[in-house]
Amino acid sequence: MRILVMGGTKFVGLHFAEAALAAGHEVTVLHRGRSGARLLPEATHLIADRDGGLSLLRGRQWDATVDVSAYYPRQVRDLAAALDPGAAGRYLLVSSMAVYDTPAAPGFTEDSPLRPADGPEADTLTGETYGVLKVQCERAARQAFGPGTLLVRPTYVIGPHDYTRRFDYWVRRLAAGGEVLAPGRPDAPIQVVDARDLAAWMLALLEGNASGAYHAATAPPFGMGDLLDAVAAAVAPAGTTVTWVAEDFLRAAGVPERALPLWPADPRTRATSTGDPAAALATGLALRPVADTARDIGPFEPLPETLTPGREAELLAAWHRR
Repeated sequence: MRILVMGGTKFVGLHFAEAALAAGHEVTVLHRGRSGARLLPEATHLIADRDGGLSLLRGRQWDATVDVSAYYPRQVRDLAAALDPGAAGRYLLVSSMAVYDTPAAPGFTEDSPLRPADGPEADTLTGETYGVLKVQCERAARQAFGPGTLLVRPTYVIGPHDYTRRFDYWVRRLAAGGEVLAPGRPDAPIQVVDARDLAAWMLALLEGNASGAYHAATAPPFGMGDLLDAVAAAVAPAGTTVTWVAEDFLRAAGVPERALPLWPADPRTRATSTGDPAAALATGLALRPVADTARDIGPFEPLPETLTPGREAELLAAWHRR
């Protein structure tokens, strides 16, 4: 296949492009040239800002288009307008589990109600607008590219080259050993998917001419405790312990959610972290153990907003004195 990747030099897009090239497909990556410009020498590189005009796509033809960088519905519409009729081939949009409304019953499927999205389209991406914008992107994709559109809805994506480094924080922290502060309850639901597994499966969907919406996530029940146990089994030295500290205590101490990445503190996040991945598994999604992902995470600089060792020790001491 000839495949166009909208944003193919970072994280999910990079893993997808690598998988497609390894499988013998012809890959074109469109990116701004700011990250990974020296990566993927076998691919064709188109340098453009999708928000600044896509006229360089005219006169080109692909069998499939994978869009990992559409966060606003106008970006989907602009891409469709820039392409010659039929030039996109089969269109795959990387969406999100954040599209679902709440409350969602545990084990909800892809036909669960989506967040209301009939209002104006936000022009700023925030934690509040992200889910609605993704619903609007999905709607724009189906309108522009037809019923054969593929909608992939991953949960938290983890693995090498993750620029958010949320999962990486826990790998680094548990590898350091000692007493580790964990937020909330170990049974708080969370779902993850390794970017390499996601990429390989997305390619298989395109090769199999699939269409429709699919979850990409670990099967529930899977909690934050399961996640940290798996990471600890892979990287933690002997004697490492995990202490679960109540959310109310952390909030009263002024600890923001970003200080403890992946903290499933938002009720909406918890409600939409129990999606059923059966449809994806039936089409070939293969999920590697979280411990294997942890072993593949390389060293990195600490995230500036996460707990420092000193602050973590203070909170643990206060928790034990309560």
